[in-house]
Amino acid sequence: MPKAKVYVTLKPTLLDAQGRVLQDALQSLGYETVQGVRVGKYLEIELSPNGDLHAQVEEMCRKLLANPVIENFRYEVEP
Repeated sequence: MPKAKVYVTLKPTLLDAQGRVLQDALQSLGYETVQGVRVGKYLEIELSPNGDLHAQVEEMCRKLLANPVIENFRYEVEP
């Protein structure tokens, strides 16, 4: 069964408040080499092998899984 792996992240120009909190926490735990953290979403979608899967996943991302105004996305489709 084919599977899509989708990665959604905030655009680099936007402040990632959650990432900043994690960065500060890691540094307070002694991980002073941490210079930045960005938080995103990872989704795995199982697909039936019908039609153009890349086009379908692209459409899913644009319509529901990512907000193209503030987020970037990328995906992989595995056989």
